[in-house]
Amino acid sequence: MITWMQHHRKYLVVTIWVSTIAFVGAGFVGWGQYSYGDKAGAVAKVGDISITSGELQESYSALFQQYNQLFQGKFDEKQAQQFGLQRQAMRQLVNQALVLNLAESYGLIVSDEELLRTISSQSMFSKGGAFDKSLYEQLLKENRLTKKQYENNVRRELLIQKTLALLTSKNKALETNTLTSALGVADKVSYKLLTPAMISLSADEASLKGYWEQHKKEFMTAPGYTVSVVRQSPLTLTPSEKEINDYYTANRHLLKNTEGKLLELSEARSSIISALNDSATEKEALRLYIDFKKGTLKPEVAVQKQTFTTADSPYSAEITKEIGSLNLQKPFLKPRKVGNEYIIVKFESLNPSTVKTYDEAKTEVGNAYLAEAKKSKLQELAQNSYKTFQGTVSDFVTASQSAKLAGLEASEASEFLPKLFSSKQKQGFITLESGNVILYNVLEQKLLQDSALADESAVAKLKGNLLDAGLIKTLESKYPVEIYVEGM
Repeated sequence: MITWMQHHRKYLVVTIWVSTIAFVGAGFVGWGQYSYGDKAGAVAKVGDISITSGELQESYSALFQQYNQLFQGKFDEKQAQQFGLQRQAMRQLVNQALVLNLAESYGLIVSDEELLRTISSQSMFSKGGAFDKSLYEQLLKENRLTKKQYENNVRRELLIQKTLALLTSKNKALETNTLTSALGVADKVSYKLLTPAMISLSADEASLKGYWEQHKKEFMTAPGYTVSVVRQSPLTLTPSEKEINDYYTANRHLLKNTEGKLLELSEARSSIISALNDSATEKEALRLYIDFKKGTLKPEVAVQKQTFTTADSPYSAEITKEIGSLNLQKPFLKPRKVGNEYIIVKFESLNPSTVKTYDEAKTEVGNAYLAEAKKSKLQELAQNSYKTFQGTVSDFVTASQSAKLAGLEASEASEFLPKLFSSKQKQGFITLESGNVILYNVLEQKLLQDSALADESAVAKLKGNLLDAGLIKTLESKYPVEIYVEGM
């Protein structure tokens, strides 16, 4: 597979995703162009555990960022759709929920001591080599997380890891020896890459409409929100000299010029006044927030109604994500800075996704139709030419030596070789996750002399994948999985 999961446990991808998202700066990428079901507040339920839309959005965002790193920053939403990232994100959460159900049935828990030990060992909270409580609280605040949210999520991840640890199995000598023999084979291969760009097609109106009729539910509007917004314009005050001096003393280490040198008070004066005015504006916004919640806003305070979708939101991705997590039970969002002003948001209603009309979806329909048609034609081309093609001839390569395949992207070679070595055919073609196809002809094989190719970790990884697949299948038969999102 092209996916990063190829090098991890394929079925139970378990990571401390809270740390990844909150502190590595994964950033939010909207997942949803699907309609919600009738289950308020949840997109799925696995056994007794519900999966929220917020968890799905975060899972999608984390996956997107990991793919983006793999593709060296060139991964986009179109590729995400081709790779089925939405389904992968849901699958990851479902698998985790299955394990959590199992943990509950075993009566497993994560103690406060285990939780504290894990958080205390996380390097982002350390200062001078030791856990720093004030830094911990500061980072959570900067990433808009409460201690309860973060600690609950870390506790959950630790519980998953603890459960899986009970199911691990040590390697046996026969397993290691068998894998060593398998990895000790090297092939010299002729190969050729085929891509959809090699296929030239066009589509008539009738074909597009027919395709749209068959795939309507794949072309949905983005979910939308109706909110009420109160705005606090920036204040322009005249701070006292004491306030300016006090601010300078407390923040002097942060006041630097473009060359990184500390500024004198006279040089930093205008910046300090701006910062003090911003602080005063935020305090006034907090007062408005309290009045808004209590229903005691003054008559002269304007309340603006807005309706928008995740695709055309007037706010940043981060604020849009926060709005998406609001509901009728918790409808208010604390003041958030937008430009020079602060906004306070009250959730009014969710506007679910709906099927786009043909005219609304025509461009997307055309792209999807041609992509599918080209994929089909590419398969025909591969079927008709794999026995006679002239390609690039490699040196002898093993399943892990993707760098030796000239003319292929690293991700393509990494996906191609494992599939090649698992194939029983001397000649054939392999379809990649991206839709590209590689024709191949194995010219020679030899057994390498190095007998230490398969280390314990490689055996454990392969064995873990097989055990994971069996575990998931067993758990799915025990705990019902309900998905409330169309298209998943």
